[in-house]
Amino acid sequence: MQTAKRSFITLVSVKPAVQNTYVCASLRSNMMQEYKQHFIEFMVKSDVLKFGDFTLKSGRKSPIFMNAGAYNTGEQLHKLGLFYAQAIHDAFGLDFDVVFGPAYKGIPLSVVTAMGLHELYGKEVRYCSNRKELKDHGDSGMFLGAPLRDGEKIVMVEDVTTSGKSIDETYPLLTEAANVTVVGLMVSLNRMEVGKSGTLCALDEVAQRYHFPTASIVTMSEVVETLHNKPCQGRVVIDDELKQRIDTYYERYGAQAKN
Repeated sequence: MQTAKRSFITLVSVKPAVQNTYVCASLRSNMMQEYKQHFIEFMVKSDVLKFGDFTLKSGRKSPIFMNAGAYNTGEQLHKLGLFYAQAIHDAFGLDFDVVFGPAYKGIPLSVVTAMGLHELYGKEVRYCSNRKELKDHGDSGMFLGAPLRDGEKIVMVEDVTTSGKSIDETYPLLTEAANVTVVGLMVSLNRMEVGKSGTLCALDEVAQRYHFPTASIVTMSEVVETLHNKPCQGRVVIDDELKQRIDTYYERYGAQAKN
């Protein structure tokens, strides 16, 4: 039997020093909004979410950049797994068997998410990831972790989906390996930029192409709302000048809302 849900907010607020570290000054009373704001400040504190001048893989010049590789300590990875676990619970429920993370960044994400699901909800799931290259000795094959079995349900996890390329590469691997069902894709941040279609964001394109739901822990609009002219980690991260640059960027690259 699964244990009762424990709030992630409770877990990170046991000690006053921890609570003060992870709470933005602009927290609202709504628990889900509070949870999202905790995650936004967590990204800023971990130096994962950056603002400045960046050239993305797509060639776009962006004032925002996210690098999930900056989560590199035990404490950060533990908290990240709890955030993913709560977001998956709220978006997709707990009726699934495997957490799958596309290589490479999805490998640690799948592991810490499986651990977070067990800690928060007593939910026992297995993790699985793909290899970029086929291994022909020892633990051979295209997958790490749990073997996939017919009839299983899978939640996929990524840091951010900008084009859907990793899903295009790994979804066929999953369905070829076994008769499985993907019940959802969870990412950290929905950048809300147009994907290949030129209208919808990449997450909506993936949902439309593969017919499973997609969700994010936070969206870029929630990041801006939380950080614009509000103290976070003892400083204002998004001032009026940066807000204008972000607005200009999204006037050009912003995606339409899915109907």
